[in-house]
Amino acid sequence: MSAAPPPAATIGEHHADVAGGWLRPAVFGTMDGLVTNIALIAGVGGGGAAAGSIVLAGTAGLVAGAISMAIGEYTSVRAQNEQIAAEIAKERYELDRHPEAEARELAGLLVGRGIPADLAEQVATALRDRPEAALRMHVQEELGVDPDDRPSPWVAAGSSFSCFSVGALVPLLPFLLGFGQLWLALAVGGAGLFVAGVLVARFTGRRWWRGGLRLLSLGALATAATYLVGRLVGAGVGLS
Repeated sequence: MSAAPPPAATIGEHHADVAGGWLRPAVFGTMDGLVTNIALIAGVGGGGAAAGSIVLAGTAGLVAGAISMAIGEYTSVRAQNEQIAAEIAKERYELDRHPEAEARELAGLLVGRGIPADLAEQVATALRDRPEAALRMHVQEELGVDPDDRPSPWVAAGSSFSCFSVGALVPLLPFLLGFGQLWLALAVGGAGLFVAGVLVARFTGRRWWRGGLRLLSLGALATAATYLVGRLVGAGVGLS
């Protein structure tokens, strides 16, 4: 005897929220905050700056980066939503003016997805008399988006701002706690990178240790590059 299907109320509950507009800016914000401030601290410290100067530079980098990330996310998500709204308005206009042609177009799209031609024509014909349902179907098929489920630019901005701030704060913690060793700040930042990589891997279903090592390796490359630049510039201006 085959197993009974799961109750309808439980279907889909295991899926993550991928359309809310917060996950991508949260991930990028945390990563950018960590990498940016670790590299900034490495460059300034490598140039021979004192602990107070490193804290000043790191704090400025945290504030400037968080604001920049928030503005960028807000602008990009709002521009995307406005573009989608314009395309939806265009599709609505075509449905109002040319319903027969749009029905044939939708039937062709459904056939292209493997639906039998007669069934695709029946669906398109039925939707022709239901303008809102037809609009939703056209938008989903032609644009690949749900017109009723678009990300919020404010959520994206807030998520990016807060997560960048948290990430950028991690390598500053040793200095703020009274430790003046550059290597300790870089080690704490490296641990933060590894943890961030593990968390991303948990969201995406990848192996946790690969995610951690990948982000740690990329951060190490950025840190090494800025440290070397800091050493060279510091020597050129007489700081190191």
